[in-house]
Amino acid sequence: MNIAYSGPEKGMAIGMLRVLFRVLVRLLLRVHVRGVKEFLAAGNGQHSRLLVIANHESFLDAIVLGLFLPVEKPVFIVHSEYVQHPLFRFVLDVVADYLPVAPGHPMVVKHVIRLLESGRHVVIFPEGGVTLTGGLMKIYESSAFVAVKTGATLLPVWLDGLSHSYFSKMNHWPRKFFPHVTLTLLPSTTLSVPEMHNAKARHHESGEILRRLMQEMALARLPQRTLYGALCDMIRLHGRRRRIVGDISQMEYTCQGFLKMILVFGRLVGRLSEPGEKVGVLLPNVVSFLGFLFGISAFGRVPAMLCYTAGVDGIQAACDAACIRTLITSRAFVEQAKLADKLAALQGLERIVYLEDLRKGTTFRDWLWLMGWALWFPRQVEVEASPEDAAVVLFTSGSEAKPKGVVLSHRAILANAEQTRIMLKISRDDRVLNVLPMFHSFGLTTATLTPLLAGANVFLYPSPLHYRVIPELAYERACTVLLGTNTFLGNYVRFAHPYDFYRLRCVVSGAEKLSAAVREQWFEKFGIRIMEGYGATETAPVITVNSPMAYRSGTVGQFLPGIEYRLQTIPGVEHGGVLHVRGPNIMSGYLKVDNPGVLQVPASSEGSGWYETGDIVEVDSDGFVHIVGRVKRFAKVAGEMVSLEAVEKLAQAVSPDGFHAASSRSDESRGEMLVLFTTDAQIDRMALQKEAQQSGFPELAIPKKIVFVDALPLLGSGKTDYVTLKRMAEELGA
Repeated sequence: MNIAYSGPEKGMAIGMLRVLFRVLVRLLLRVHVRGVKEFLAAGNGQHSRLLVIANHESFLDAIVLGLFLPVEKPVFIVHSEYVQHPLFRFVLDVVADYLPVAPGHPMVVKHVIRLLESGRHVVIFPEGGVTLTGGLMKIYESSAFVAVKTGATLLPVWLDGLSHSYFSKMNHWPRKFFPHVTLTLLPSTTLSVPEMHNAKARHHESGEILRRLMQEMALARLPQRTLYGALCDMIRLHGRRRRIVGDISQMEYTCQGFLKMILVFGRLVGRLSEPGEKVGVLLPNVVSFLGFLFGISAFGRVPAMLCYTAGVDGIQAACDAACIRTLITSRAFVEQAKLADKLAALQGLERIVYLEDLRKGTTFRDWLWLMGWALWFPRQVEVEASPEDAAVVLFTSGSEAKPKGVVLSHRAILANAEQTRIMLKISRDDRVLNVLPMFHSFGLTTATLTPLLAGANVFLYPSPLHYRVIPELAYERACTVLLGTNTFLGNYVRFAHPYDFYRLRCVVSGAEKLSAAVREQWFEKFGIRIMEGYGATETAPVITVNSPMAYRSGTVGQFLPGIEYRLQTIPGVEHGGVLHVRGPNIMSGYLKVDNPGVLQVPASSEGSGWYETGDIVEVDSDGFVHIVGRVKRFAKVAGEMVSLEAVEKLAQAVSPDGFHAASSRSDESRGEMLVLFTTDAQIDRMALQKEAQQSGFPELAIPKKIVFVDALPLLGSGKTDYVTLKRMAEELGA
């Protein structure tokens, strides 16, 4: 391989050309460099071995970095195919020294190490090639090995904007001749790799650390903004004619049409409420729901998402906790869902606003305001807001206690949307089918806002329970992403044709544990790996998830970028500890019935900013998280702590095709007695005892009582309703 780089002496003519190129590029691309002052103040440019790592968006990356990077005479490691073009090679000769290489060549690493050891600063693109997805691609381990081998200081730099230029590989994305380009210089760091049993393992570990570092880079470069501001950014980037969202009305909205809806709803609801007021929204998965969400938020109100599948007591508790005075719903929905009696029983509301009446209240003045000003200057409409302000109020599912209002800020929701997008590679190319209710954080943030703000096409369906219809919808719309719970996914695989999910590339499971049977059935029937994740409403919601780049069956994946964690040991539990997390996606606080309207910041023994999940987890050496159980889902049997999760795993091993849930009831002789609820009428204690002996389950995990049910009770979010099961277990004892 012929390896060469241009000499350090450029000459006066070349120097003048470089200045001219810098002026032209700054004017045409409106290049903005962030973090330069911090970089210079830290003295990073004085390091003798400085390795700059950057994401790779286009063929212009090296040129833009060469012109604006505040690093003295760096050498750029570029793909050899890029310098084949005479014009590109000429410009690169002017702006920087470079070393053309072929990724994977055995001599590349040695040459880069020699450059660093000679005192030259080096710029490298760990992805090797230009992105094809708009996000991070495969990270080459050799880049990390160079950093570890030389002990070089790493300077992370993130480029934004060039993926939408005519020099990117995103041919089917909207392109601009002169996109707005931002360079973000992040704090320098070093790669520290622990001693491993062999060099190959250490080499792999260094690559994993670099991959996580680049994911952290992708998150750290995000600007602080509001939900409505992020939507405006998406529309500016992908264009107003982009078809972005649709529902069962068979009407698909463009960004322009969706923006119209948002502005009108926001203006109309603004007349009926006060700034900062929590406005209740009781609607199914339809585009109007999203229109209210963004519209209310843009006008300084806080949408509170009410669960229509809850009982009167649950809805009343939510309204009381959030001090909801105005409730928005639809007459057609109230009639179809038979909610009239529930609404009539609610107390404390000042008004119930129906969507049909609200639309009739639109005046000529409203349309003049919309078409003459607001639609063309949408950013000017938004009231002044901070990313730390409340964006939405969601309510915990009530699977173990009375629902609490969870206040999520703009910062928390947008951070989690970006964290999830980075892990799952969701982009404009995707078509997402969301059947999960948006009153639940999994359905709102992960299944709706994450793809929507990434420019993907989202189709909203009102119920996840239509097991025959949903696979057909996925087939007709050629959907690429589907999200669901174990229960829902288990039923889809039963009723779907093997070709219904032919276009799916990503299936995400959350809200409840994914059973081995469902995982295997999906792989056998459709050839699809389910990406199991884990989270909580309080974390907006995702904490961990498996991804195409890091997948391990039987786990809930690795922590999202930007999340710190600590484990606290708990007496009686041998493996793992109670999980505490901290990150940009943590909630602002709770709204509780016992202190209505007052934000209660969650307390954790780890200190300020930490949230205690209440789940016991174990983290393996590769960073994959194993859920051991929930603190509240342990029973004390004969003085020993027994995980109800273990009881369910035991039943699942005996009856893979059935659905099982464990609960407990008080018992005078043993403290508590285990009760197993199952849809398999054939399961018995003898079979459970035999499986426990073979698989190593403790004898105490064998339930004393087995109850057959036609179906397990579910909450609207798809989770098992353990409150109902607990009551059923206690009634058995009575």
